[in-house]
Amino acid sequence: MADSASPIGIANLPNQRHKIVAKRGAAFTIMVAGESGLGKTTFINTLFSTTIKNYADHRRRHQKQIDKTVEIEITKAELEEKFFKVRLTVIDTPGFGDYVNNRDSWQPIIEFLDDQHESYMLQEQQPRRGERIDLRVHACLYFIRPTGHGLKPLDIEVMKRLSSRVNLIPVIAKADTLSPNDLLKFKSRIRNIIQAQGIKIYSPPLEEDDESALRHAQSLITSMPFAVIGSEKDVTTPDGRSVKGRQYAWGVAEVENEEHCDFKKLRAVLIRAHMLDLIHTTEENHYEAYRAQQMETRKFGEARPRKLDNPKFKEEEEALRKRFTEQVKVEEQRFRAWEQKLIAERDRLNKDLETSHALIKQLETEIEGMQGSVRGTGRR
Repeated sequence: MADSASPIGIANLPNQRHKIVAKRGAAFTIMVAGESGLGKTTFINTLFSTTIKNYADHRRRHQKQIDKTVEIEITKAELEEKFFKVRLTVIDTPGFGDYVNNRDSWQPIIEFLDDQHESYMLQEQQPRRGERIDLRVHACLYFIRPTGHGLKPLDIEVMKRLSSRVNLIPVIAKADTLSPNDLLKFKSRIRNIIQAQGIKIYSPPLEEDDESALRHAQSLITSMPFAVIGSEKDVTTPDGRSVKGRQYAWGVAEVENEEHCDFKKLRAVLIRAHMLDLIHTTEENHYEAYRAQQMETRKFGEARPRKLDNPKFKEEEEALRKRFTEQVKVEEQRFRAWEQKLIAERDRLNKDLETSHALIKQLETEIEGMQGSVRGTGRR
């Protein structure tokens, strides 16, 4: 009788879930980090096939060298494809890695990541949690300069700190500047450094029950770090095709040609295959790790201690301290001059007072003398 009974409908739950997700859409936050001039803006615009971010004013780069500022820029956009909407947030970090001394230049980025976990945790503790603002970063693309040698100490230090807070995806920028053989060697060096330094990078889930998905995930893992070419321009290939790419004397470097770069594989990780997994791992791994750590080390309602130690703020603090010291010295000099003036005025008034007292005594003596003379004349 159990075999003849109609199914209760549990198998239809994935379809229900699909309808809910399709109706709500998705919110996805991506961070791009790395030195200026590595094509981060171009890559983002190429990835989403539209102008998400405007290009930076490179005339400001000299000013940034003077200011030594690492900024956090937030760009929001809403994308729609086949009636499915994605609320996209792109976090950029202009100024990072652009100075001779980049010590602690990563601190504003780390603080931003922690601040988003903190903000979400505080919102969860509120009685009404309907309109929560969620800027937790689901993926951080760390752009590596294509030197062909390896990772710089700054890259290693920053990637270590990022990997414990966010899904870190290393990206070799401007892959068309290296030959295929040099690119393979460069990738191998970076993988070895990442493994030796214990840097945790995002790894797509391996689904043992789906052989096709398993092979695809394995190919993505072996391709890391992804080498990409960014271009928003359409160029014509020698065989007459119109593609996104870069035109060179020897031919065309195509953005979506897997023989030229890993753009399609990186897009699969970020959008086509693993976007929801990036969101899930952010929630279940990175946010929960932050939340557990804070609950173990802090009392309920206690503010999180901040560790921001930006070189810009250090210089500003030193300048303010110097200006304050100079102002104190000026005010002290003014006070001393005013004090000396008051003392001189007091001495003058005291002297005048003594003179007045002497004059009064003299007058009193004269009056007494006059009174004595009047009495003597009266007796006669």
